[in-house]
Parts: sequence; structure tokens; C-alpha cells
Amino acid sequence: MRFIADLHIHSSYSRSTSKELTPEMLWKWAQIKGITVLGTGDFTHPAWFKELAQKLEPLSNGLFRLRTEFQNQTVPDLCTADVFFLLTTEISCIYRKKDRTRKVHCLIFVPDLESVMRISAALARIGNLKADGRPILGLDAKELLKIVIDANPEAVFVPAHAWTPHFSVFGAVSGFDSLEECFEELTPRIYAIETGLSSDPPMNWRLSALDGITLISNSDAHSPAKLGREANIFDSDLSYTAMMEAIRTRKGFLGTIEFFPEEGKYHHDGHRTCKVRLSPKETIAADYVCPVCGKKVTVGVLHRVEKLADRDLAMRPKGAPPYYSLIPLAEIIAEALDVGVGSRAVDREYQNLIGKLGNEFKILMDVPLHDIERVGSPLICEAIARVREGNVHIAAGYDGEYGTIRIFKGAERIKIRGQATLF
Repeated sequence: MRFIADLHIHSSYSRSTSKELTPEMLWKWAQIKGITVLGTGDFTHPAWFKELAQKLEPLSNGLFRLRTEFQNQTVPDLCTADVFFLLTTEISCIYRKKDRTRKVHCLIFVPDLESVMRISAALARIGNLKADGRPILGLDAKELLKIVIDANPEAVFVPAHAWTPHFSVFGAVSGFDSLEECFEELTPRIYAIETGLSSDPPMNWRLSALDGITLISNSDAHSPAKLGREANIFDSDLSYTAMMEAIRTRKGFLGTIEFFPEEGKYHHDGHRTCKVRLSPKETIAADYVCPVCGKKVTVGVLHRVEKLADRDLAMRPKGAPPYYSLIPLAEIIAEALDVGVGSRAVDREYQNLIGKLGNEFKILMDVPLHDIERVGSPLICEAIARVREGNVHIAAGYDGEYGTIRIFKGAERIKIRGQATLF
């Protein structure tokens, strides 16, 4: 069965997240987006765990579904579909190793509530699990992996957003130069890494050390509307075991849905305070300092990849699945209408499209363009066509600032509005 899964999100118990991140709203938005399996996020938080145990019904396949009495959110008819949940969490490990402070974020996937309780009990002896849905622990990432394996040998452990400068296994500020440096003799238990919003598979293909590692992508959503901005495509049985086997072996793992990496907020180097964006070459020429204020710049993902890469060009490893670069539908509509993404005009057109055509992924990837133009507008249709072709222009993100997307230039909108039919 072909389906889409987003396995890294957060709950309302994480810092800087929406209060709408409840099981009910996640169930609703997964259908709107076209996601079949959604990570729960934050399972170590006691209050969120209690809510999950109350509202989710365990199935015999290691997945969960929202109990019928909580399915009270309205979903457009053409988006209505089954949604399953998989127990997931993210842990922030901050510790000293080899004379450096390391900050590594890690994802954990498990098939049952009993495993969650064992992991949480072990971690509660190390740090405070109540303070944040993504707890910060003074724990070596390797030791965390040991705890997870001891709790359930079938659990899967994935380094999160592996290239982010400040909080990742390969991060320029506090990471490592290899998986082996971080996980030592337990490295064979790392089957996958999460590439993060600021990198895509071709960037990762430049490291031969990752040829045997599955590259997964997830939204890391802090609000329901951000679900699925990156995701994974499976062709497997709908079960925890089948999905984890697909990640481990790539059999049944069809690839990923990606941001254009330039849109990620750490793609290029730079200094946000001074509005300075730099390419890796420009950073090296500036001796890694901001040319405006003289402070150190934040080294971005592209620079870090180039530093660790042992290939000049991306070489697709044997068996590596494909990937699909997309821009979220609301952002496409905003660019087409030349208004803010949070405007009423964008929401009105978004609701029109999903109501008449189906879920967001279906619209972005599968619906014929002439059908989009029929129910939408020539501008939105043309914008989706250009995204499908990769014909977009992005001023790359840097130092925590998202990249700026441009699909149309100048008078192009006026010209396209005047055309009755494009497709």
C-alpha cells in the first residue's frame, strides 16, 4: 500500500508550539494534508502521554488511531481518509565529549505504550520530562541509544535534522564529523538520518559514508498547518514493523517529499542581525566573520556538507530512492496572489481547492493542471506547474531566517491573468 508518513512533529506541550496541536486537530490536518501515518511527537511528556493513552486506540499492528468519540473535527469530504498514529518523540542531548560541548537532537520510534513507559522511566532519572515536550537532557546520544534499545530492541533511533548548525549530529557548531564519532560501536543501529529542511538527498549523497543510510524527511511541525512540509512515501503494509523494516532496508521506502533546501532557515551561512547572507566561499574569504559587525557568522548546512563531503558532485547511491521537492500549497497560493501566507485570501483559496480537488499532496503532485485551473485560477495553476518543474527562485535561508520564495517575476502575474486557459 502506498502512503505518506510524517514522523517528526510536536505537541502543544513543547515550547514555541501551537495550542492546537491536539490529537483531534492532528487527525483533522493529517487528512487535509494527505498524511496516512503521523508521529505523535513528545511521548516522554507526562501530560501528553496521558492524553495519548486516553484518546488513541492501540491496534494490533503497532499503530494507533483516534478513538471514535474524539473524531469531532470537520474535514472536507474529498479529504476524508483513515489516519494512523505512530509513537514518536524527540530528545535534546547536551553533553561533553572529546573536549567539546555536543548538542544532538534524536528521534525515537516505538510500537507500544509499554516501551514509552520504560524509556520515560529511565529518562526521568536523568532530567525533567515535565518542562518541555522535547526534553533537554545531559545525556550522551550514545547512552540514549542504549536506553532505547534496552527498553525495546524493535525501537528505531534516528538523528534528527542531521545538519542543523546548533543541534544535530553533523552540526557545524556542536556536532560530529561522522556517525561513528558520535555512536561508536552502536553505529550499526543507526539505519537512517533525518535530512532536515535545509538539506536534500543530493546534498547528502556527496558523503559516501551515508550511502548505506536511509534518508528520511519530516515536517518537525510546531503547528497543524505545517504538517507534511516534508514527509516520507512508503509502499508497505500499514504496520510499525513493516514501516521500520522499510526504513532499515529501503524495500518499501519510495522516497521523500522535500522542501527546496534553499528555503530552509540554515541553508547558507550568515549573520541575521546584520542581514548578511553568505555562500561558503564568501564565508571562507571573510575568515568566518560578519563583514558588517565582525562577529562570527553561523555556518550553514551547505557549507557543512561541503566540508565533510568526499565527492565533488552528488552521486546517487545504488538503491537510493527518489525525492520530490515541493512548496506548501498555502505558500504557493500566497505567491500567486502576491499576499501574505496568513491572509484571508490565501485561506479562502486553500479551502476552495481542497474542497473541490482533495488533499494537499494530491493537489501538489497528482491532480491534472487543467483541473486545478478549472476550480482555481490561472495564476495558481501556473504556480503549481512551476513548482512541479522546479522552476522557482529562492533567496536562501541563513542563520535562522527562512529563504524567500519567488515563483513569478514582475509583470508575469498580469500577463498570466489575461490568459483564459493555460492547460
